[in-house]
Amino acid sequence: MKSNATFETLTVYQASKKLCLAVYPFPFKLPLSKDYALIDQIRRSAGSVMDNIAEGYERGGNKELIQFLFIAKGSAGELRSQIIRAKELGYLTHEDAANLYESSLTVSKMLSGYIKYLKQSDFKGSKYTP
Repeated sequence: MKSNATFETLTVYQASKKLCLAVYPFPFKLPLSKDYALIDQIRRSAGSVMDNIAEGYERGGNKELIQFLFIAKGSAGELRSQIIRAKELGYLTHEDAANLYESSLTVSKMLSGYIKYLKQSDFKGSKYTP
């Protein structure tokens, strides 16, 4: 984590933002458009991934960042579960569900890699830099 970098420059953040923006058009398709609770859950899970990356990064310490990355990873898993449910209920086509699922899985794997990198890093975070 470089002191002049921002969370917006992180590849994993950019991928999570792309995933979140990809999720939004799907709830408007019938019959999912009538299941307001599932729409809300899907949107909140997708938004939570990118938001937790941002919040953890802004806290300035790797320990806190790792904690928030794990929360983001949990939200990515939650999103995959919701995508499975929406597909099984006939709310998403097989192709749409597969694309969203794979994107979410990719983000989850990226989060795992970033967590592993941070755990191995000697850099403690920007708030510890004099």
